[in-house]
Amino acid sequence: MKNLYLMRHGKSSWELNVSDQDRSLLQRGIFDVHLVGEEIARKNLKIDQVYTSPANRAFHTCIITLRVLEYPFENCNVTSELYDFSGDQALQFIKSLDDNLDNVLLFGHNHTFTHLANSLGDKHIDNVPTSGFVHLQFNENTWATISKGSTIQTIFPKQLKA
Repeated sequence: MKNLYLMRHGKSSWELNVSDQDRSLLQRGIFDVHLVGEEIARKNLKIDQVYTSPANRAFHTCIITLRVLEYPFENCNVTSELYDFSGDQALQFIKSLDDNLDNVLLFGHNHTFTHLANSLGDKHIDNVPTSGFVHLQFNENTWATISKGSTIQTIFPKQLKA
């Protein structure tokens, strides 16, 4: 059984004149990442490996989340395949994961994560929001053969705010 955890980067800034990869998180984004990270921590999910897009906003989201989870940074890799907006490149990355890994957490972008959640999960999600988290589970034992799994849970910042 394989578990795929998707977390979209936090709300980012468009204010600075920087490249897309260098866009930073807004204060609200940082707050929401902490909020969702704390909820993920309460779930006590097993995570074997973490991968993040190299974009600043995704990498920063990853670092904050791993700190909240008290997860070792040495089990985190930056991969350019997750700097993807269609989902094709990210899906190929997922299907090439080492089969010794059963529980993988990815940090990346939309429309990729909404596309993956809908094409691989069994519940329709209109949009994975910034700082949104989706847990997908597959009965297959190899990443290369995953197809349609189950959407186990979603954690979105709006759900956690009173």
